[in-house]
Amino acid sequence: MKDSMIFKMSVRIYQDENKVFGPGIAQLLHRVRELHSLRAAASSMNMAYSKAWTVLRTAENALGYKLLYSSAGGKNGGGAVLTPQGEKLLEQYDEFCRRMQVYGQAQFTQLFSADEVSCDE
Repeated sequence: MKDSMIFKMSVRIYQDENKVFGPGIAQLLHRVRELHSLRAAASSMNMAYSKAWTVLRTAENALGYKLLYSSAGGKNGGGAVLTPQGEKLLEQYDEFCRRMQVYGQAQFTQLFSADEVSCDE
């Protein structure tokens, strides 16, 4: 059984008691960066476009800055790109997650690699 145990972690950032940023909005922003469209990003995640806007606005309001520049469709088709602050936040979040994953994996390996897990204390 020990060999089948795995470690998974996700990082969520809060301001007071309100979630400001986490894996969902990070994934949404990665998809916007890739697809240049909030609608396409939301669709690729099976998320309603209105939900994507709600998530985005909630984070922007809590953070106090825009994460995305968007333009409506029309002659040039519209689109979306991350703001410089959005890019920086996403970069910092990804690096923090990477560091926590490395640290967490080391702790998990150390604590759960014993031959037996015992609660005989």
